[in-house]
Amino acid sequence: MRTWRIGTVEVEQTALPGIGLRHEFTTRSGRRLGIVSHRTGRRDLVIYDPDDPDRACETVKLNDEEADALAELLGAPRIVQRLNALHREVEGLVSLQLPITPGTPYAGRPMSEARVRTRTGASIVAVVREGQVFASPAPDFVFAAGDVVVVVGSPESTSAVADILAHG
Repeated sequence: MRTWRIGTVEVEQTALPGIGLRHEFTTRSGRRLGIVSHRTGRRDLVIYDPDDPDRACETVKLNDEEADALAELLGAPRIVQRLNALHREVEGLVSLQLPITPGTPYAGRPMSEARVRTRTGASIVAVVREGQVFASPAPDFVFAAGDVVVVVGSPESTSAVADILAHG
């Protein structure tokens, strides 16, 4: 078992031989929740019995599309909330969510080719693709049509990134 923290929440990861991985945490109200990631790609959302945190009282099986939808509902808005909180703390810092549309020059090309940081000083901090968040993508990350790129910088630099991603 491996344990780490995400903010103030302690997450436990347990290998399930022949099955996959289980991640669990306890909410502030004392409820225990888990996600079982099967080797097959299936995900199970597990809600444990409040009176016996070792007994599952509900298991919701999620296919890929359902897991993606849940991740999008929970993940992307949290990134935006965190960035908005950062904006309040750092004067002059803004973030933009920029779509990669099918006609843009960077659809299907690696992020490094846009040279965003070098050309503008702004940073790409995440890419959201079909509900999955890729935080701090590497330079070899390939943009796809439909991606939403989250950029942080000054108003001028983020505006310049919008122009680069739209027109090259």
